[in-house]
Amino acid sequence: MEEESMEEEGGGGCEAMMDDQNHNNWGAGGYGRHLLGPAAAPLGDRLLHGPAAGPPAGPELPAVPEANGVLRGCEPGSAAGKGGAGAIAAAININASTSKFLMNVITIEDYKSTYWPKLDSAIDQLLTQSPGDYIPISYEQIYSCVYKCVCQQHSEQMYSDLIKKITNHLERVSKELQASPPDLYIERFNVALGQYMGALQSIVPLFIYMNKFYIETKLNRDLKDDLIKLFTEHVAEKHIYNLMPLLLEAQSTPFQITPSTMANIVKGLYTLRPEWVQMAPALFSKFIPNILPPAVESELQEYAAQDQKLQRELMQNGFTR
Repeated sequence: MEEESMEEEGGGGCEAMMDDQNHNNWGAGGYGRHLLGPAAAPLGDRLLHGPAAGPPAGPELPAVPEANGVLRGCEPGSAAGKGGAGAIAAAININASTSKFLMNVITIEDYKSTYWPKLDSAIDQLLTQSPGDYIPISYEQIYSCVYKCVCQQHSEQMYSDLIKKITNHLERVSKELQASPPDLYIERFNVALGQYMGALQSIVPLFIYMNKFYIETKLNRDLKDDLIKLFTEHVAEKHIYNLMPLLLEAQSTPFQITPSTMANIVKGLYTLRPEWVQMAPALFSKFIPNILPPAVESELQEYAAQDQKLQRELMQNGFTR
């Protein structure tokens, strides 16, 4: 029943909006109508890999422009006003879908009490899920919430709430890592990194309308880049100088950590901040192509010595040639 109520509130969707405070240009026949109409739903479907996520578009609105909140043609002394009852009736003959939309405007109080709590709960679950977990949330409902809030000019507030929500989560993750003993530090960092990057694969598509019509348009940025930057600033930067010595030590002690864990962390650090390669070029070169300069003939003996050392270490740990 709650989902049905929210669907009813959507009404005519973005088609009923004019240019809003977020510069989303919802004008009749404008950019917003073209992209947020029925043709936009398949894009969300493909991203979410689920049922149709966008709310159905209502009947197209009549092209009745406004001036200071008054329908033109109804002003005293206007041509329509002089045209008699027929002209006035035509001017105010707004279809049922438009009337329904205008009567169900999402106020800031509605957003805070109804819409954001649903988004907040879904984000919580996505950020804390383990790989393979089943998350009992309706992607269609969440996608629809975002759609309606963007249409009703709450993009700026929603973006602010999302950033604050994820920042608070990452600060808790960072504190938990700080309390980890050295023998568990690498593995826990790997879990935190993998869990967060996995969550972004769901969070970013759910907020695609906000990204398209607020972050890209007004802020000239991208939501995924912003969220990756949050992990870099609130987690990776605070732990890189503790993490790197442990990674180097693990590298010199074969099988102290699994190769897959080492690969995930090194590739993740490179994605977050490529300049971190300079802290340990040899380590990064094992997992990132073309990090080191090309081999030269004068160093062939050194390369051979390194290979022999690796072979001895493998044999000492039970591997045969």
